[in-house]
Amino acid sequence: MSGTRVLVVDDEAQFRRALVTNLRGAGYDVESAATAEEALASAGLRAPEIVVLDLVLPDRRGTDVCRELRGWSTAPIILVSAVGDEAEKIAALDAGADDYVTKPFAMDELLARMRAALRRAGPRTEPVIEIGEIIVDLEKRAVHVHGEPVHLTPHEFDLLRVLAVNEGKLLTHTAILREVWGAAYQRESSYLHVYVSQLRRKIEPDPARPRYILTATGIGYRMVAPDL
Repeated sequence: MSGTRVLVVDDEAQFRRALVTNLRGAGYDVESAATAEEALASAGLRAPEIVVLDLVLPDRRGTDVCRELRGWSTAPIILVSAVGDEAEKIAALDAGADDYVTKPFAMDELLARMRAALRRAGPRTEPVIEIGEIIVDLEKRAVHVHGEPVHLTPHEFDLLRVLAVNEGKLLTHTAILREVWGAAYQRESSYLHVYVSQLRRKIEPDPARPRYILTATGIGYRMVAPDL
């Protein structure tokens, strides 16, 4: 990821400087902004390849920045948020953000989230997705776990497809329900929980301690390879 253009947006000067220093040390080409307006102006002049964005800014909400960026940019957006901003996190994820980390966080965690987001942003044209020991054939609608075929219902497959295509990305309950079942079901979180439980029983080594489909309590789910 050396040389990848990163836009860091945070109004806390000390935190922002530390973030910029660490990201440059990791080989990224970093620009920074302290407000939403500065961020949007900077992004317009030199399009970033990934954005690290604080949810709470002095002039506008991070959600607003996400929505404006998504109007013209597909660059991954990693939210940085304080504990207790669950409603803001969900709103920003639904507005187009890709992931979030909560302050305080380890730099290694942020770097790992950024690498995963940049991998997802790359072209994926193959009809077969491999995540750990799970193979999802999108064209044939077939799934193998540890080399063995696994039978999924149509909705179970569609749920797995959405999670697998967005490997590593945190998807909100609303986003998943809308994508798999349609807008009429986007408030049926309990409905989604049932299907996630069914899917885990079929693909997880231990459904009680899932390693592939992880829960972000109150927000949604993400699918990862167990070694990430």
